[in-house]
Amino acid sequence: MTLLRPAPTLFLALLLGASAGSAGATEFGLFQPEKSSLTFVSKQMGVPVDGKFKKFAATLAFDPARPAAASAKFDLDLASIDAGSKDANDEVVGKAWFNLKAFPTASFVSTAVKPLGGDKYELAGKLSIKGKTQDVTAPFVFRQEGGNGVFDGGFVLKRLDFAVGDGIWSDVSAVANEVQIKFRIVAAPAAPRK
Repeated sequence: MTLLRPAPTLFLALLLGASAGSAGATEFGLFQPEKSSLTFVSKQMGVPVDGKFKKFAATLAFDPARPAAASAKFDLDLASIDAGSKDANDEVVGKAWFNLKAFPTASFVSTAVKPLGGDKYELAGKLSIKGKTQDVTAPFVFRQEGGNGVFDGGFVLKRLDFAVGDGIWSDVSAVANEVQIKFRIVAAPAAPRK
């Protein structure tokens, strides 16, 4: 049986990317879901397994000239997970993993964006998965491509902090506790304020 990979950190990664910037005085706030991605890599029995989430929503505001004023909120549809196989997808939505019936979404709300120099930033915020909330930070790079802002970053999520993989799945020799989250968030400029 293929084991499900916890992917809540992906959600965080997306959020993280959406909150930073470093160009001009344009506010990027129109999330482009078709150009954005949230992926993860977990390890089962030491073997890396790739996965992704297909549906998430973002509300963000980022002016590269004022990164400290940036804000972002992400809502991740946990049912949209692709953990690599039908068996894994069926397993991960169950009570021991995401408990989709009780907790259909994961969310991230930013609390701060810190410039690290150049085009590098660090996003901090609150990640909520399966009724548990933890502080998270994620480094990311911001750049402009055409007229859009692109946020690329990632972080490591510890699935057991969110009770993702309860019971027999809490044995980290079978499924690692650490899940690598990677995100690419693309946002168009928001309409000018009047």
